[in-house]
Amino acid sequence: MTSVVIVGAGPGGYEAALVAAQLGAGVVIVDPQGPGGSAVLTDCVPSKTLVATADILSFSSRTGHLGIRVDGRVPDEGSLSVDLGVVNHRILDLAHAQSQDIAEKLAREGAEYLPGRARLLDAGRVRIDLPSGETEERDADVILLATGARPRLLPEAMPDGERILTWDQLYALDDVPAHLIVIGSGVTGAEFASAYRALGSRVTLVSSRDRVLPSEDPDAAGVIEEAFADRGITVLERSRAAAVRRVGDGVVVELEDGREVSGSHALLAVGSVPNTEDLGLAEAGVQVDDRGFIVVDRVSRTSARGVYAAGDCTGTLMLASVAAMQGRIAMWHALGDSVAPLDPSRVASTVFTTPEIATVGMTQAEADTTQAQARCVMLPLATNARAKMTDISHGFVKLFCSAATGIVVGGVVVAPRASELIYPIALAVDTRLTVDQLASTLTVYPSLSGSLAEAARRLHE
Repeated sequence: MTSVVIVGAGPGGYEAALVAAQLGAGVVIVDPQGPGGSAVLTDCVPSKTLVATADILSFSSRTGHLGIRVDGRVPDEGSLSVDLGVVNHRILDLAHAQSQDIAEKLAREGAEYLPGRARLLDAGRVRIDLPSGETEERDADVILLATGARPRLLPEAMPDGERILTWDQLYALDDVPAHLIVIGSGVTGAEFASAYRALGSRVTLVSSRDRVLPSEDPDAAGVIEEAFADRGITVLERSRAAAVRRVGDGVVVELEDGREVSGSHALLAVGSVPNTEDLGLAEAGVQVDDRGFIVVDRVSRTSARGVYAAGDCTGTLMLASVAAMQGRIAMWHALGDSVAPLDPSRVASTVFTTPEIATVGMTQAEADTTQAQARCVMLPLATNARAKMTDISHGFVKLFCSAATGIVVGGVVVAPRASELIYPIALAVDTRLTVDQLASTLTVYPSLSGSLAEAARRLHE
């Protein structure tokens, strides 16, 4: 029996463990946090649960002109609120329940889970430090590193867990912050700024770039900026935080240009660093890049024979879905099953703001190059009947196709539940459907998905 040791039980690790067990390997998976890792216990699952609650409150608070009344009256601004202690208690309960579900699934499939920390002694042997203080050593034919990443900190803005926070410390709060200053306007910063504004916080977003979500589609980012402005979120563009200090029951954020911003809480959302220290990578011959991320190829191999890596510790499209696929690919390859290398151009991703941004395939920047030879159409949702019914005021559908063949090569959706609407486009990109094939599939009327078919029809030649 092939022995597999997996270091890290997040999506990359536990999905790999399930595949390896299915293929008949003996599997040990090691993580100090618990099955699911940080993605389930402190990051992805908790944050998206918070966003889901915020979305309900956001929609409910603006339903007056739809004819909805509370005790016969139009709901006043702020008349709906949340008990954040209850919200966060539910979030943590849900995260632990998800972790338990994963633990039970691993056990059913015959994978052994150990709560501990692992270190490579070489490319075929792992030392495991258990909570009891005991140490085990395991030989391994295959090792998978899936240790994830953690919030990046600023030297002059160290979290205290009370007023200066990282995103994994938010769930200890019992009260909605009166004024939350979010430092960082990437995906994490934008998502939490959007969510906490809906929960009732005054929000200031400190952005070192000239717009929010600088890595996303520029039209989509523009819609989010409009939505933020409509909702009263203050965005400080081209502003970089130099320090954050605790002052009484609040915080002061010092900007590099000398300005100061005062608030009740500060959230650090300035990126991630990989959990690759003290793993024995050098001893095992595993190469890392200049930022500490493990270097892998498209089938998750590292530079050390028999050692693979998956997920955020590789810096490859830091998404839970990608981590899971990297882990599966690693086991399929290592254990001799059929495998297709990871293709980043076919990965769909979502920013869970209000509205959501979902993208797949070709970007606007790529389409704008002369070599791309692509055509594009963008339809605002304002003309969509279902959007009007549900009072959607921000959003669009954008579709890219090859100018020569009409094959769908990418798309962007900005809308509520864009994370669901992007799937037909992702399927079209993955299976190389043409715009005519996409357009000829009947959609429900009225539906937001009708705009996908309409965009495809407009690209017909």
